[in-house]
Amino acid sequence: MLSDEYRYKILKELQSNPDLSQRELARRLGISLGKTNFCLKALIEKGLVKAGNFKRSDDKAKYLYLLTPKGIEDRALLTHQFLQRKLKEHEELALEIESLREEIANNMAESTQ
Repeated sequence: MLSDEYRYKILKELQSNPDLSQRELARRLGISLGKTNFCLKALIEKGLVKAGNFKRSDDKAKYLYLLTPKGIEDRALLTHQFLQRKLKEHEELALEIESLREEIANNMAESTQ
């Protein structure tokens, strides 16, 4: 199954670099070429990405991956969800950091007594 995180990352990369090869996309995402191929096929089947051969390319195996209007809409929604999740994580980390600082301050106060 294609996770929201990978869907977001792939759509983001393809929107800014539609001529990326699958190998380069895999390298940028830190995933295998096979997983990249699987994810791209899933996005194409969902109608979020359209793949086509370069018309003027000497390498006829080279594809251009374009986000469909549905793909652009999905990316915007995923961006919003991703931002909300990261903001929540940030708030939780800030609370944890403050708690740790208080614990250190209390421990230092106790050790000087």
